[in-house]
Amino acid sequence: MKVYVKNMVCHRCILAVETILDNLNLNFKGVILGEIEFQDPLDGVNKAKLSHELQSVGFELIDDKKNQLIERIKSSIITHIHHDKELIKINLSDFLASELGYEYNYLSNLFSEVEGTTIEKYVILQKIEKVKELIVYDELSLKEIASQLGYSSVAYLSNQFKKVTGLTPSHFKSIGLQKRVPLDHL
Repeated sequence: MKVYVKNMVCHRCILAVETILDNLNLNFKGVILGEIEFQDPLDGVNKAKLSHELQSVGFELIDDKKNQLIERIKSSIITHIHHDKELIKINLSDFLASELGYEYNYLSNLFSEVEGTTIEKYVILQKIEKVKELIVYDELSLKEIASQLGYSSVAYLSNQFKKVTGLTPSHFKSIGLQKRVPLDHL
């Protein structure tokens, strides 16, 4: 049995959810971004306890099928951009269709309907947050960052960065961490 969790965006989120599950003595098979798989069905009392504990740390159980799919789309995009350097080279629409088992047009229309923005705009926001992270780490050149995130050129990355943030990458670098946004707030 699977339950879906909103706002899980990183490995620390997985660890936090696993800690909650352990503290509640709930037997689970595994936790991945946005999902908990249980060995046995979850009864109403335990589901309520889990929901309360998750909410106390900023997560939320999702019961609605559309919202579950939206969270799966977001989790897949976050994995695609932030956690797997090889995936960034794969066409996003093909990746999402394959990963989620739905045609991309359906996923795109549903995402737009529920979120009020397109998947493409959400992806751009995620990429820009990754760019910010890499700029702050100061380990890669802008050219290397552009290549890693699938941008055709540094100029294209810089233009998109300025359009989203209002800053050039070099100006952002000078002001640093104060302009980063948590992934679950995008």
